[in-house]
Amino acid sequence: MEQVNSEQVFQEKIAGAKPTIAVFKTTWCKDCHFIDPFMPDVVEAYKDRLDFIQLDRDEVPDLCEKLNILGIPSFIAFREGQELVRFVSKLRKTRDEIEQFLDRALEVSEALKK
Repeated sequence: MEQVNSEQVFQEKIAGAKPTIAVFKTTWCKDCHFIDPFMPDVVEAYKDRLDFIQLDRDEVPDLCEKLNILGIPSFIAFREGQELVRFVSKLRKTRDEIEQFLDRALEVSEALKK
């Protein structure tokens, strides 16, 4: 997953026709570390259909404020610069829940193409 450290690069990455999943995390977040062991496999499984970027909430606070990122980790799907859907909850996220979100992001992306 590519690490993005600026709003400019973020805007470039989410501008494409292929849906991009932005994952907002921090180094001090225990729930963020919980997903670390299985996220590489998830990214690998979806890499043909989705691009993934990761942002440290503490490195891009202004962007997080604009996007109303309150909880972490947060997952937001974008296509052509527009938000499609987001997955934010107070509970620890499981691999199954993340994959369900990714499937939903693909469904929304496809529906908007029509």
